[in-house]
Amino acid sequence: MGVLPRQFGQVPGLRFAKLLGSGFDFGLRPNLCRYGLMAVWDSEAAAQAFFSGHTGWQQFRQRSTELWTAYLQPLQAHGAWDGQNPFAYEVTEVAEAADGPVAVLTRASIRPLRAWSFWRAVPPVSRAVTSAAGYVGGIGLGELPFIRQATFSVWESAALMRQYAYGAGHDGRHKDVVRRTRQEKWYSEELFARFRVLRTDGTWDGYNPLLRPERA
Repeated sequence: MGVLPRQFGQVPGLRFAKLLGSGFDFGLRPNLCRYGLMAVWDSEAAAQAFFSGHTGWQQFRQRSTELWTAYLQPLQAHGAWDGQNPFAYEVTEVAEAADGPVAVLTRASIRPLRAWSFWRAVPPVSRAVTSAAGYVGGIGLGELPFIRQATFSVWESAALMRQYAYGAGHDGRHKDVVRRTRQEKWYSEELFARFRVLRTDGTWDGYNPLLRPERA
């Protein structure tokens, strides 16, 4: 965690990257055994060269018992991460119209004086999302404890994701939290991005969540 991010500036074709810690159940309790790498590449070839040959990444893999990788194509992104939108790509009609699994990344810098209100609102939403129709899996991630947080989730389809995020299901918990972020000004910076899942490799908790028998 300390060494690899300092090497990112010398990786060919790597536009933007964050190595992130995680928490249990999208919450405050840290999970010291699970980490995430979010990376934006010039090309798939550049990504494959890094994953197959970069010394720092190979050392990271040697310390891991499990690895799951999702290859994603940006469909929609708004907001900023460190003052920029790393997913600001032109979306093709084919990509936008394609049906199938989607991934969602939300990221925010929480104002310190609003952190208590934010974290009090998290548990009910976290419990609701795991039982939502179309939810495949997800994880709470972060750059800094408590104040620089992100979530990553995978859904069977964009329609089911939107049904949870903006519909009236689960007592409207998610919609209420979205409303409160604006009213109470929880964030000093935020970003929302939606992706088409091109393919996945490896396992997450012992299996590939998009290739379970009931989804095959």
